[in-house]
Amino acid sequence: MNTSETEKLTEEIERLNNHKFLRVHDSYLKMMFYQLLRGISFGLGSVLGATILVSFVGFWLSKIEFIPLIGDYASQIATEIMQEMPDDTR
Repeated sequence: MNTSETEKLTEEIERLNNHKFLRVHDSYLKMMFYQLLRGISFGLGSVLGATILVSFVGFWLSKIEFIPLIGDYASQIATEIMQEMPDDTR
């Protein structure tokens, strides 16, 4: 291995060691804080995504009138949701 290859390898190792991922995992407290924030953001994203998906599916199913069981059930759910909402948001 010649000196230019060694220098390139040294530069790449320095660049890797200066990477943010390795700096965060350098300390136990930093790593725990990072993982806590990661878990909170994952949980919040999951809840918001599921809320949007369920409301869209519920609204869509409430519009189906030709399937008696699903249409009636979804209409009842939509009616109950509308009753719980304040008048200014309808």
